[in-house]
Amino acid sequence: MHIDTNADKPIFIQIAEQLEDAIFTGTFPEETKVPSTNEISALLNINPHTVLKGMNMLVDEEVIYKKRGLGMYVREGAVNKIRAKRQGQFFDQYIATLVAEASKLNMTKEEVIQLIERGFRNEHHPN
Repeated sequence: MHIDTNADKPIFIQIAEQLEDAIFTGTFPEETKVPSTNEISALLNINPHTVLKGMNMLVDEEVIYKKRGLGMYVREGAVNKIRAKRQGQFFDQYIATLVAEASKLNMTKEEVIQLIERGFRNEHHPN
């Protein structure tokens, strides 16, 4: 984990996003323990309350849960929940913007699709 103290994004949100990403990529599989608030706090040299605030965001989103006396664990189904959230964000952040810009450029749907297909071809065969 790495925290950018110069970023506009609050530290607790950075913590939540990085934990979420670690869960999504399988670093912390479902039903396994995540590092404690104190462990993350010591690792990153930040206030434990800030870490807890970030972790509580994931509790509220039902990605992790607390086992009394044992710590925080990744909830079963967390990866699918994160994927659904990110797909919604993908539409909002990329697709809606893409369609709006294509409209300004008077591009047709077919022209946009051709560009997307070209992007996928280039990604799979870069040369």
